[in-house]
Amino acid sequence: MKKSLLLTALLSTVALTGFASASHAADYKDWMDKERFQVRGRMIGVLAKGEGTVGGTTMKTGVDNAYVPEVDLTYYFTKNISAELIAATSKHTVSADTSKLGDVWALPPTLTVQYHFTPDSQFSPYVGAGLNYSWFYGEKEAAPFTKLGVDGGLGYAVQAGFDYWINKNWGINVDVKYIDLNVDVSVNNGALHANDVELNPFVVGTGVSYRF
Repeated sequence: MKKSLLLTALLSTVALTGFASASHAADYKDWMDKERFQVRGRMIGVLAKGEGTVGGTTMKTGVDNAYVPEVDLTYYFTKNISAELIAATSKHTVSADTSKLGDVWALPPTLTVQYHFTPDSQFSPYVGAGLNYSWFYGEKEAAPFTKLGVDGGLGYAVQAGFDYWINKNWGINVDVKYIDLNVDVSVNNGALHANDVELNPFVVGTGVSYRF
């Protein structure tokens, strides 16, 4: 099921990008027009689910939420169709029942293709879909555990949001993403492990938009 969803997200991204490329001349003069570019700065909440079971036990895993700054770059193929790449990193505590296993940093670049319903309006809502690949680094186990490891992977992402333009260049942004992502967690050199922990975070953010 997950593989088919990933394939659907990938094919949708490729199809929309191809359509946008074919029709770009209708909206912009060339590929590097400044009007094609938009940047955002947001504060986001990474609201993780973190559900899983430690193998051979009844212990349930958990991952706490994180609140961090985020930046993204958006490129418009047409006035209605764009691609967004986000960059942020967040620190999370991993637990099993009431025991803290340790802390880990997540780096989850996410690329989505967006459709903007009313790009020339002051209120400009959009939806998007795409792919996420999450890396985990800086693992630090909590005593008495040793060798915390978190393996990331590929997942699909969907989003909805809007820009509210104050003037030609500056606006306010609200954005919500859902990322389908399973990870593997281990401690004590793999003696205790939980496979396919459902991280599945909602990423909720608000901030400012700047359109060149």
